[in-house]
Amino acid sequence: MTYFWGGMKRLHNTEDRRVLIERMKADSRPRTTLSFYRYVHLDQPERTRAELYEAWSELEVLGRTYVAKEGINAQISMPTERFEEFKAHIEGLGWLPNLRLNVAVEQGKSFFKLIVRVREKIVADGLADGTFDVTDCGKHLKASEFNALTDQEDTILIDMRNAYESEVGHFEGAVCPDVNTFREEIDYVEDMLQDQKDANIVMYCTGGIRCEKASAYLKHKGFQNVHQLEGGIIEYTRQAKVEGLRNKFIGKNFVFDERMAERISDDVIAHCHTCGTPCDTHVNCANPTCNILMIQCDACKEKLAGTCSEACHEFVQLPEEEQKELRKGTKARGGFMTGGKVLPREDRATPRSRQ
Repeated sequence: MTYFWGGMKRLHNTEDRRVLIERMKADSRPRTTLSFYRYVHLDQPERTRAELYEAWSELEVLGRTYVAKEGINAQISMPTERFEEFKAHIEGLGWLPNLRLNVAVEQGKSFFKLIVRVREKIVADGLADGTFDVTDCGKHLKASEFNALTDQEDTILIDMRNAYESEVGHFEGAVCPDVNTFREEIDYVEDMLQDQKDANIVMYCTGGIRCEKASAYLKHKGFQNVHQLEGGIIEYTRQAKVEGLRNKFIGKNFVFDERMAERISDDVIAHCHTCGTPCDTHVNCANPTCNILMIQCDACKEKLAGTCSEACHEFVQLPEEEQKELRKGTKARGGFMTGGKVLPREDRATPRSRQ
């Protein structure tokens, strides 16, 4: 959609979310989901944003992309029949040569609208980038190198994702910090490794972008042997399959789109937050005022109508007008009306708590 604001042509989607979702569901064409990022200096991110939105709309691209003066970070999909055309477009831009496109492990209906936004940073990290060289990152490891190094007993393997991501899947032997933001993760890792600055440290994340920044920061802080998994979990899985390597990732790879996760192994390592039974299906609470992210089994989903708690279940049974009145002035509390992203750990059921 095109509209004018302050005499400037702007590109933005103005259609209703429900219409977009139904359109996505009705389109039977296979789609290719992929992600990519690049730290590159962009003088005019607003102009870059407009150019990408216009071109990608023509290519039927859907998904979420952040553009900043420091570069670009994209999670998108397009009709598979237009994939080669999209790659040609990327190469033709001139500022993304030899770009690695991380094609998703599992395909599906991943996005329903196109969003391209200008941000201060392409990943929110809370770091003062001017204090260190963000390009001086850790050594990139291919899948075979990653397996060899993490097989060594003295190697420290760290999951640089949030706790709700690693809860459903992670690499064997990885340290998985119980944090819910990337900034918390960086602080946690720095403190944890303060006395091990000469150790072999290997970091990984979904597609590699978080490790790019975190590894540069750790090197700036005096850590000597910092490594990162090239292309993250997605590229590792591809390389392991092509080269016949043992895939050391267990469970699901959490993704930030409509699919919620990609199945990497058959292992189910998480549990329903409501009853504690083995389960690794992420959903959002059906109470839109809460919308908290949780893991919920089919039995609890049916019992609670897709909500996270008895409180939310009772709330969604009320007439809509009464719900609107009760929402007024509501503040975050507990697992109800939180507007949060993940159910607090203390509110989750575990196999032990059910005994």
